[in-house]
Amino acid sequence: MSSRPPPTAEYFDGWYADMVASPVKDEIVQRHLGLPPHLLSTSLLTWDGIAEVVDALRLSRGGRLLDLVCGRGGYGLEIAARTGAVLVGVDFSAEAVGQARENSRRLGGEAEFSVGEMAATGFDSGSVDAVVCVDAIQFAEPPDPAFHELHRVLVPGGRVVLTGWEPIDRNDERVSDRIRQADLATFLSKAGFIEVEVLDRPSWRTCELTMWEEAAELDPGEDAALRALHDEALDVLPIQDLTRRIMARATAPRTRSLT
Repeated sequence: MSSRPPPTAEYFDGWYADMVASPVKDEIVQRHLGLPPHLLSTSLLTWDGIAEVVDALRLSRGGRLLDLVCGRGGYGLEIAARTGAVLVGVDFSAEAVGQARENSRRLGGEAEFSVGEMAATGFDSGSVDAVVCVDAIQFAEPPDPAFHELHRVLVPGGRVVLTGWEPIDRNDERVSDRIRQADLATFLSKAGFIEVEVLDRPSWRTCELTMWEEAAELDPGEDAALRALHDEALDVLPIQDLTRRIMARATAPRTRSLT
């Protein structure tokens, strides 16, 4: 949620590589979010939140799910396991994609992960039944092309679910520009989606708060991933009350515009 890190693939390659040697960081995140040890998260969706996302996606067994900005693949693999969906994942970090492939192999899942951009996934139009993007849509710069890409790759009637944060006051300069520009209802509607809903999720926020409080107090030592978590906690805690935790869901129209 902070102004860091810079949204570059090179930065995130190092960020993901640092996590490989940081079981303490993973344990802290998993404990506060209620996640099992096998689910390697790089976002902040809780175990209960996964169930809400699954319900909102309305996936049928055998449907094709795109996990956009998939990170290490943990959330997409869990959703696919619960729904029987065929998982494809995209991230602009080659390191993240490599780790997602390894996690899929380790868990015995069948998934495909590839390097791509939010606004250029590499998938054909109308080729996926649902899209999920966990806590990353704010990195789309500019936002509109990424939201149009969501619409393009979905089949008519397909569902998209996005999680993230929005500012309580868009004029509050204490909140990062990245979060202040987040207006999921507007961007989804502009991209052509219907049945757009943006829902507050305060219970998710409560779990995050306790995690950030612990992370802010710890001594990360030489653990680079733990240091990143600690530093982010120091950034996030002062603005925690200035943002709202949200889940957005929407549907691609069943008829495509000819324009």
